[in-house]
Amino acid sequence: MAVEDPNAVTTKLLTLLNVSATKTGKRKHPFEDVVAKPSERLNKRRTIAFADAPSSQQDPGQSSISDVENSVPANEATNEKGREEVEEDPSDSAEDPYETHFGAKSTLAMEAVRDAVEQRSWATRRDKHGRLGSVITSFPEAEGATMPSITVRTAVSVRQGKAAVLGASSQASTRAEVVELQNDLLSMLSTQRDLYITRTSLDIHQSMREAITLHALNHITKKRRRVLKNNERLTHASKSGLAAPEDVQDQGFTRPSVLILLPFRSFAQRWINALTSHTPSLAYQVENRSRFNTEYGLPAGAVDRLASAEPGAYPRDHVEMFKGNIDDAFRLGVKMTRKSVKLFADFYGCDLIVASPLGLRMSIEKEKNADFLSSIEMVIVDQMDALSMQNWDHVQFVFSRLNQMPKESHDVDFSRIKPWYLDGHAAYLRQSILLTAYETPETRALFNGSLKNVAGKVRTERRWPPVEVPEGIDQNFVEFECSNPKDELEKRFQYFTTQLLPSVLKSAVQSANTVVFIPSSFDFIRVQNHFRKNLSVTFTVLSEYSTNQDISRARQAFFSGKKAFLLVSERFHFFRRYKVRGIRNLIFYGPPDHPQFYTEFLSYPFLDDGVEASDLTCRVLFSKYDWLRMERIAGTEGAARLIKRE
Repeated sequence: MAVEDPNAVTTKLLTLLNVSATKTGKRKHPFEDVVAKPSERLNKRRTIAFADAPSSQQDPGQSSISDVENSVPANEATNEKGREEVEEDPSDSAEDPYETHFGAKSTLAMEAVRDAVEQRSWATRRDKHGRLGSVITSFPEAEGATMPSITVRTAVSVRQGKAAVLGASSQASTRAEVVELQNDLLSMLSTQRDLYITRTSLDIHQSMREAITLHALNHITKKRRRVLKNNERLTHASKSGLAAPEDVQDQGFTRPSVLILLPFRSFAQRWINALTSHTPSLAYQVENRSRFNTEYGLPAGAVDRLASAEPGAYPRDHVEMFKGNIDDAFRLGVKMTRKSVKLFADFYGCDLIVASPLGLRMSIEKEKNADFLSSIEMVIVDQMDALSMQNWDHVQFVFSRLNQMPKESHDVDFSRIKPWYLDGHAAYLRQSILLTAYETPETRALFNGSLKNVAGKVRTERRWPPVEVPEGIDQNFVEFECSNPKDELEKRFQYFTTQLLPSVLKSAVQSANTVVFIPSSFDFIRVQNHFRKNLSVTFTVLSEYSTNQDISRARQAFFSGKKAFLLVSERFHFFRRYKVRGIRNLIFYGPPDHPQFYTEFLSYPFLDDGVEASDLTCRVLFSKYDWLRMERIAGTEGAARLIKRE
C-alpha cells in the first residue's frame, strides 16, 4: 500500500480545523477532569528494576517490572492551589524508550524508513532472547535508520505488598521461570517493537497476560504524566503572563490509546482482572464492577459444564477456551483515573478499549466512523487461533480502520497533537502485540502485511515435535503438486475428486465408516456439494451450523452404518469437540490447523470394542503451502522431509 498523499492529509486536517473552530466549549485536554478535593499519594510502592540478562542477581520473589511510580493512569487530584499534582519520574527523559518512540520529537518515522516499510524492505536476523527463545527480528532496511537495542531497561512499579505479576507458583523453580519469562517479555516490549508470539501454551498464557497488561498500563501512565506536566507548564505561563511553551504536543486526535481484541467475553473478564490486579485494592475503586460481572460472567444460577466437569472429561484446551461467557459480540471502554478504574466508559473518554472484532465492527458500522481508533498507539490481539475460527474478516476490518484520519474534530486542541499524528504517520509508530497458540497463514499475513512499526518487529520461532498418535496406525501423507498459492484451492479439490476419492470408493472396506475432515468452511461446502451431486454414496455432515438435533441424528446414522461417509468441518470440532464413534477410515482433506484434532480423530476408532490399529486407514492430503500445519503434525523435521522446500 502506498504512502498516503500529503495533500490529502492536509485537506483532511483543514476540514477538521474548520469544524473544530465552529464548536463551543472545546475541551482543552482529555485528561482534564475535575476532582473535588485533593488526595494523598495513594500508591506508595516499591520500585524494582528488572534486568533481561539471564545472569542478573535478582530475587525470584521480587517483582521484575518498573518504570513509573503510579501504575494507573488517570485524572489527577488537584492540590490546594487548584493545580494538578505531577510526580516526577526519572524515566521521563529523552533516553526513555517511550519518549524516543512515541514522543512529539520522534524521528523514527522519517521518510526513508517509511518508504522501506511500504516496500517491505526488511532486514532480518535471528536472536536468542531468554525464555522467549529463538526470535526473528526484522527492521526497515533504510539508510540512516538506527534500531534500538533489544536489551533495554525500563521501570514499572508494582504496589507494595503484592507481587501482582510474579510469584504465582508456590514452587521456587516454577516461580523463577515465571519471573524470567516476564522479565524477558517486558524487556522485549520496552523496545516498542511489534511482537508476535507464535506459540502460547496454557501454562504460560496467564503470566504473559499479566505482564502485557502492566506494559499497557505503563504506556497509558507515561502518556498521562506527559500531559499533566504540560498542563502545569501552560497554567504557570498563563498565570505569570509569559508566552505559552510551544513544545506541548503530547496527544492524539482522541483519547483511547490502547486496544485489546479478544474472541469471547470470558477472556475480557480475564484481561480486566489482570488489569485491576495492578491497582491498590484497599484505596482503589473499580467502578461498575458488579455490572461488568453480570454482563461478562455467566447468568446467576447457571452451571458451567466445562468448568465443573471432572478432569479429563474434556480436553484441557477446550475447557480453557470455552468456560465462562462465550458471547463474541462485545465492546468495553476502560477509563483510568488516579483513584479508580471506570468500566463502561464512553469510547471518546476512555484510555483503553477491550472488544471483540465483531463487536467493534458492529459499533463502527452503526456510527459510520471509527474515529475512536484514530489514536491507538498499542494494539493487543489475544487468542488469534480462536479468532481465525470465528470470522477473520472482522479482524482485518478492524486493522484497516486503525490510525485513520478522523472524520470529526471531537473538540480536540490541535496545538497539543503530536506532529506525526498530523502528518498521518501514526500507523508507523503503533506497537502491535499478537498472541496465538499456533500460526495460520492468516495470522502470518497480518504480521507481514499489516504491521508497519518503524521500530521493527519480532516473531518468536519454535520447533514443533511430532504429535503423539496410537501406535501401529498407517499414516499415508499424500502430496499434490501446486506451484502457485492462488491455484491451491482448485488443485486440492481437483486432486481429491479425481484421484484420492475414486481410489477410496473402489475399495468396499474403505468406502464405509469413513470420516472426511475438512479444515476450511469454503472447502467443506464445496466437498458437500460434490457428494450430493456427483456421488451415489450415503453421507451425512457435521458443521458449525448443525443443530443439536442434527448432530445427534448424524452421529447415530454414521455409527450404525446407515451413512457410509461423515463430513466434518474443523470449526464444528473446535466449537463442539464431540467424540465420533464408528470410524475405520480417515481422510483429511487438508491438515487441521489445531494439531490436537489430528490426534483426537486417530484415537476415536478405539472408543469401539475390538478395534485394532491394523483395521484403520488414514490419508492426509497436503501441498507445500500447508507447511505451517504439517509442521505441527509431523514435527518440524518430519515436515521438512515430507515437503521438499526450496
